Amino acid sequence: MSQHDIILVNEKDEETGTGEKMDVHYKALLHRAFSVFIFNNQGEMLLQRRAMTKYHSGGLWTNACCSHPRPGETSIAGAQRRLKEELGFAVPLTEAFEFVYKAAFDNGLTENEFDHVFTGEYNGVIVPDPAEVMDYCYKPVEDIRKELSASPEKYTAWFLIAFPRLEEYLKIVRRER
Repeated sequence: MSQHDIILVNEKDEETGTGEKMDVHYKALLHRAFSVFIFNNQGEMLLQRRAMTKYHSGGLWTNACCSHPRPGETSIAGAQRRLKEELGFAVPLTEAFEFVYKAAFDNGLTENEFDHVFTGEYNGVIVPDPAEVMDYCYKPVEDIRKELSASPEKYTAWFLIAFPRLEEYLKIVRRER
């Protein structure tokens, strides 16, 4: 196995094997992934703009961090690892929800993911890896919702799907407090 192997799963998120990351994306195989949403203490969401050199969706805005856990690595451990690698910080994360989505891209790749969504809070210094992130900002959730409606093409496919689900999750969390 190489560090580019990712975990193949079935619709119940049960492991079915591993595969090389690019091969899995060319064959559109269902695999495990994670998405991290970070908020500051004003409730604004951290967005990153993916580097143009990414294997797909370069230059698009998305949540703080997305990737795949490595074989033998839990989703939360992978999320914490990639947050540190991409944005230069670590915080405690809470699993919020899961969803499955499939999105094909113009370059022949397809994301077919069982996505574990995590949330966390951070107010410190951000040190992005320029190979991963070309820009970042914090924005109010309401502003993001308006931008998604007006210009969805500026955002990644998974962000368009995850964002409304995240808003529902946040409403439930606020009611429980």
